Amino acid sequence: MFNIKRIIAVFVMVLMSNFLANLVLASVDGPSVFWKYSLWGKRRAFTEGAETLSKRLSEETNGKFNLKIFYGGQLAKSRENWDGLKANSFEMATVCNFYHPKKNPALMVLTLPFLPLGNSFERDAKIRQAVYDHPILKAEAAKFNGIYFMTSNLPQYEFMGKGKPPLKLTDFKGMRVRAGGGVGTAMVRLGATKMSVPAPETYTLIARGAVDAVSFPFTYAHAAYKINEVADWYTANLSPGTSDCPYVMNLKAYNKLPKQYQNLLNSLRGEALDSLKAAYKKADDKYLPIWKKKFKEIRYDKKTLDQFKSKAGKPIQDEWVAANKDQFDAQAVLDVILNYK
Repeated sequence: MFNIKRIIAVFVMVLMSNFLANLVLASVDGPSVFWKYSLWGKRRAFTEGAETLSKRLSEETNGKFNLKIFYGGQLAKSRENWDGLKANSFEMATVCNFYHPKKNPALMVLTLPFLPLGNSFERDAKIRQAVYDHPILKAEAAKFNGIYFMTSNLPQYEFMGKGKPPLKLTDFKGMRVRAGGGVGTAMVRLGATKMSVPAPETYTLIARGAVDAVSFPFTYAHAAYKINEVADWYTANLSPGTSDCPYVMNLKAYNKLPKQYQNLLNSLRGEALDSLKAAYKKADDKYLPIWKKKFKEIRYDKKTLDQFKSKAGKPIQDEWVAANKDQFDAQAVLDVILNYK
């Protein structure tokens, strides 16, 4: 009898502790909300910010704010997330600018080659956020019922390829490279043929020999899309630039949220960014030691890189400004990056 009473007492204590824990976790009270997040591919370093956001929203509201992530393009294809936001098909999505340059021409500024990015994760995140906060970018997103939440703060791009390695930059001449936006334009200056295709399609193309090299944020994306399974070489310090794939909220859905939920979302941005930084580093720590042993690592000398920058840096930036000046103040958008202190 004594043992039974003791078991019951312990059981009651466990129930009470769980109850109290839930009370502590529910630091933000409000109505039940269900948001759908549209993503392509599988869970990877690039998506850890969304995963953190989903987890912390649930914790802080005791499950009342449910942000459910739909992978594999279940809600929209990678090129159609702006359209899905506009149609109110979901409440949040990741949007990659170079998948649809005509839909977000001002956001394409962050694909330009040789921007002052890549030296500090935290500084890069602040620069990108400053771009999102510019009125031109806000208006551009609003056309598709969007509001920028945060950056995925992609690392600098490098190439991973199959076949003859480009030991000199002139070796890129005639190569078919998967490279979007301004990075692709920079590679064209070297004589390469630019191919802009969604990330999930790249493995098949390079495996079949339809593409010679793939540029991705280094290193996580090459591994996430299994390019390393068919590659022979990679560039380690080309770093011509990157792209931009922000987390975007449905503007209508965001405005419907109670103020405490809006504040909670914004307060979690830092945690989401921290999880991205950790995930990118984890990928580098895992893959780089293996790749250094398995593949041909290509590093270019400073003189070579400076020549590439002089050819494909400011000239392409100036061309972008000229091409867009009649649509919006492209120079003002670019200056947000170039003049950031």
